[in-house]
Amino acid sequence: MLKRHARAACTALAAAGLLLAGTGGATADPTPAAPPAAPSAAATLRTADAPPELLAAMQRDLGLTPTQAKARLAHEAEAGATAARLRDRLGAAFAGAWVDGADAGTLTVATTRAADTAAIRATGARAKLVARTLADLDADRAALDRAAGPATPVRYVDPRSNGLVVEETEAGAAAALLAVTGTDPAAVTVVRTAGAPRPLYDLRGGDAYYMNGSGRCSVGFPVTKGSVNGFATAGHCGRAGTTTSGFNQVTQGSFQASVFPGNDMAWVAANAQWTATPYVKGSGGANVQVTGSVLQPVGASVCRSGSTTGWHCGTIQQHDTSVTYPEGTISGVTRTTVCAEPGDSGGSYLSGSQAQGVTSGGSGNCSSGGTTFFQPLNPILSAYGLTLKVSGSDPGPGPGPGDPEPGGTWKAGTVYATGATVTHGGSTYRCLQGHQAQPGWEPPNVPALWQRV
Repeated sequence: MLKRHARAACTALAAAGLLLAGTGGATADPTPAAPPAAPSAAATLRTADAPPELLAAMQRDLGLTPTQAKARLAHEAEAGATAARLRDRLGAAFAGAWVDGADAGTLTVATTRAADTAAIRATGARAKLVARTLADLDADRAALDRAAGPATPVRYVDPRSNGLVVEETEAGAAAALLAVTGTDPAAVTVVRTAGAPRPLYDLRGGDAYYMNGSGRCSVGFPVTKGSVNGFATAGHCGRAGTTTSGFNQVTQGSFQASVFPGNDMAWVAANAQWTATPYVKGSGGANVQVTGSVLQPVGASVCRSGSTTGWHCGTIQQHDTSVTYPEGTISGVTRTTVCAEPGDSGGSYLSGSQAQGVTSGGSGNCSSGGTTFFQPLNPILSAYGLTLKVSGSDPGPGPGPGDPEPGGTWKAGTVYATGATVTHGGSTYRCLQGHQAQPGWEPPNVPALWQRV
């Protein structure tokens, strides 16, 4: 039935055509219509619809005129499409592509095969004949990646130079990497860099954070609570439920608990975008490692990191100090000769690599000098069940073959005050310096912290 109806329809259409022809009606043009032109890459990517905010930012940051900004988007779209087609055509000989010019009007495509240059130029692109294919360079970079360490944090292929770039944080680190991997030094450019990349968005002591989108304080010390990352800070910076954003104004987390006055302690739980690190922001922005929380004695040196005044040092003058602020009295803080200013609140105090506390308040400033007080960190860790983020803990010797497990009441993660007693391996120990226990700090391994009794 379907076939019969189709034939009938065709017959009717044919008859209609004859009727038109027989009565002087218009006849069909025997020349087939040209297919519609394919949209350009710029049309496909809708570069003409770029929002004004994007164009304005391009003008500001790239130094472009409005015309150049619009042209650049269109040229980049077309260059990407052209380069992709040429990569497919050149196959294994392809060695990379890039654009130049304020408006990205020049596309260059590199190849290792001289016979390809005419085809490249036929597209309107510049041709560059080079020695190494992109595949070869990628393979060399992969070999470097497998052997690289923290001292060579960045490695990439640079098609413009037809080579590799290795960034090093220590002199000689790149050379050692090339030697280990057997990479040709002639193919590599070494760049010295002051610091290595960090995971997006790190929690670091001394960095700024903002409360409810307005006031600013400073991160004390990054911590964890189970699988949650966060940081300890001053209680006067916010109350439970206060939301925070980071130094970069990215949504960060919220205060989980806060005490002020009485004490000056709080902690913030961060969202999954933020990673706790064992660092405090030091002089010039360098990372200073935190390895523990042993409270240091009066007279010891102490340095403070804050988002307003940065890195400043002094000495510990007194522990267990009481201070009365307009909001009330806090007790148990430590007095120091370190200066601070508004916005530094909550920031980190370090003695060597040992975390001491978070900035509470003070007087004076960092121009004429001043006195500040910090809330000791160990009570914050203990009160909220937090674990200080530390680097490089030594697991210690552990029991020997056939030895029984030590057992006892000592436990990593517990905050021990001076004078506290524990059992470990059948012996009793007394804490000599307040600290948060960590693997490797079992009482027999750290006589500076524990005394056998």
